[in-house]
Amino acid sequence: MDQAIGTPAGPRIEPRTWRERLRRFLDQKWFVNLVLVVILANALVLGAETMVDGSALRVLMAIDHTMLGFFVVELLLRIVANGRQFFRDPWNLFDLAVVGVAVLPTSESLSALRALRVLRVLRVITVVPSLRRVVDGLLRAVPGMGAVGALLVLVIYVSAVIATNLFGETSDEYFGNLGTSLFTLFQAMTGEAWPDIARAVMVVHPLAWIFFVLYILVVGFAVLNLFIAVIVNGMEEMSEEERKDDEQKDERLDDLAAQNREILAELRSLRARLDEDGTA
Repeated sequence: MDQAIGTPAGPRIEPRTWRERLRRFLDQKWFVNLVLVVILANALVLGAETMVDGSALRVLMAIDHTMLGFFVVELLLRIVANGRQFFRDPWNLFDLAVVGVAVLPTSESLSALRALRVLRVLRVITVVPSLRRVVDGLLRAVPGMGAVGALLVLVIYVSAVIATNLFGETSDEYFGNLGTSLFTLFQAMTGEAWPDIARAVMVVHPLAWIFFVLYILVVGFAVLNLFIAVIVNGMEEMSEEERKDDEQKDERLDDLAAQNREILAELRSLRARLDEDGTA
């Protein structure tokens, strides 16, 4: 009976393993902030390398190599701490790819890889949760953005064919062929100098403003705003899922707390009965 009191029924709590201790160390706030500071400092160093030469450049390159070594060690520690679980997280794979590109040798044939070192700065996305949520929202909106993009391409293509037929003979510079018309209408979609293009065409076609106004209203306001709507909707869905996950975690914690209270109540009741039996 005393043995039952000393070892109440329930799962035995094993001592924390060295992997768990390492994960706990890597997830500490001060270490995460240190990684963030090194990433931002590395961004400044990579930018400064483009503005200096000689001995100053060699010093900056040495600092850059030291920071790269820090990133490599940090990633190796995370791989050791998490094991196979490390490779199941897309953000971990992103970090591995970004740092791996920087580790590759930059020979003459691979000189372009040297310029890709700046991609290490993108690791700040994986460190800052708010940025990670923004990227997750954008990725969630990709299917909807694909549909809106297809609609945009269709509208531009139809408009380019119409513009080539209407204005091709009189405005060869802007609408001489389908390719030129596509580029002109893409430029107009961005809002860059489209009034100048419209006025140049209106010299020969006074009513051409109708085409350009309708095109800008449909493409520049309606279709492009659909992109924003899809992205916002994706972020709202992600926020809603996070809220539901938090609620489920709170419910599980409440259930666990209730179970603990019941266990404590039973243990107290058992101890009281044992005390009564002992005094009897």
